Amino acid sequence: MTEPAENQEAKTVAFFDFDGTLTTGDTLMPFLKFVVGAPRYYAKLALVSPVLMAYFAKLIRNDVAKQIVLKQYLAGYHIDELFELGQRFSEEVIPTMLRPEGMERLRWHQERGHECVLVSASLDIYLRAWAKETKFVGVLCTSLETQRDNCTTGQIRGANCHGQEKVERIYRWQTGRNLSETYAYGDTSGDIPMIQLVQHGYVWQRRAKNFVSI
Repeated sequence: MTEPAENQEAKTVAFFDFDGTLTTGDTLMPFLKFVVGAPRYYAKLALVSPVLMAYFAKLIRNDVAKQIVLKQYLAGYHIDELFELGQRFSEEVIPTMLRPEGMERLRWHQERGHECVLVSASLDIYLRAWAKETKFVGVLCTSLETQRDNCTTGQIRGANCHGQEKVERIYRWQTGRNLSETYAYGDTSGDIPMIQLVQHGYVWQRRAKNFVSI
């Protein structure tokens, strides 16, 4: 039986975005390249480039563009194979992409016994392995839909963990928990709803090369 929140010791919690906050850039496209190999990656990139251009021009939504890209690269893969590749990616590639300033903030919280939660639109097939190794207590992220044979459709299961969806995931995660103080770290407008939810919110400023309180 879960202990009622009012009887639990109050915890300080820090919510961290991943891409651009704990890393120096996007990890999805490098992961797709890792999965399919460079020749297939660039061949498929030519097919999805119009979609990516439309997204950057704000002509289509983030989740729509993402699902088109994921379907092109990952449809048909067995989910177990992707988790195995995700484990390797988390060990071999992610460490080369980490932002020192973001990791310093994470370590600062962990050294003080704060609970740290990863909140990202990136995929669980590589985030869960990395988050476990990095000692996050929770991972709120995007998952892939699978068919009966456990092969992926390339579609996102449920909602893309971006923008307001991050807030909804956090609300569900903190239900039944007793939180004393809350922090959040992000780097884009998609993180603002999460940052505005907490008591202490920080955004990575590229010019200042630091996290700035908002």
